[in-house]
Amino acid sequence: MAALTGRTRLLGIIGDPIEHSLSPLIQNAAIAELGLDYCYVPFPVQGADLATALAGLAAVGVQGFNVTIPHKQAVMPLLSEVSDLAQSVGSVNTVWRIAEGWAGTNTDVLGFLAPLQALRSDWSGCRVVLLGCGGAARAVVAGCLQLGCRAIATVVRDSHKGSAFQKSWGDRAAALSIHDWSEIPDLLASADLVVNTTPLGMDPHIERSPLDDQAAQQLRSDTIAYDLIYTPSPTRFLQQAIAQGCQAIDGLEMLVQQGAAGLKIWTGAESVPVDTMRSVLKAHLGLA
Repeated sequence: MAALTGRTRLLGIIGDPIEHSLSPLIQNAAIAELGLDYCYVPFPVQGADLATALAGLAAVGVQGFNVTIPHKQAVMPLLSEVSDLAQSVGSVNTVWRIAEGWAGTNTDVLGFLAPLQALRSDWSGCRVVLLGCGGAARAVVAGCLQLGCRAIATVVRDSHKGSAFQKSWGDRAAALSIHDWSEIPDLLASADLVVNTTPLGMDPHIERSPLDDQAAQQLRSDTIAYDLIYTPSPTRFLQQAIAQGCQAIDGLEMLVQQGAAGLKIWTGAESVPVDTMRSVLKAHLGLA
């Protein structure tokens, strides 16, 4: 990385906690390769301090930042502009400076779609089983709607949250249905794509999976299993899927692609070194 000076432009990421984020690793690697005088910094921001933090970031000249848990929804009312996509998803993960203040969008959808679109172009007949209905699930639903998927069966443990999740999409998601966790075996038997958006399998509970072993046996060998978790790789869920002959996708590419999209917005670069971002991340995780 080039020496920091008074001319260095600041980028960053806000969240609570923020220590685990690997965005600074991949963003600064890309910035260095592009030869840009930027620096990407993690900023720990608690919920009660969110509005103050945005004012402070503007005051010190930060050009843009990513937003992670738990601020992706709470940040929206504090922005001067929110893209139609982010409004549709209901969350923002990428913010940049404009004359009126801050503007925001959601690049998680693009990141989610990237590995699927690399596999094939036509997803119109796809039957999706979505595990969980939290913030990450919203980007998945938006992505599946863009793909034109035939059906999106969302499995939830809390029926009230599931009902609210379905209602929040209104007429935009006629293909979306809500199901109880007990229905998983039947749903998996006809699923073309199964996406885990829950934190089950993430450190420190890496031995856990959203599926028990009996349910996992209902996965077909031609089903694609996609876990938004990128470490460990493979997660317990993906191990179960691989054992059934499924093609497995982890969350690493989603992290890289959403980050690359943000860097283009902030710097105006026509292209960014995605291969470098991916290789640095894999090396850090011991996957190279």
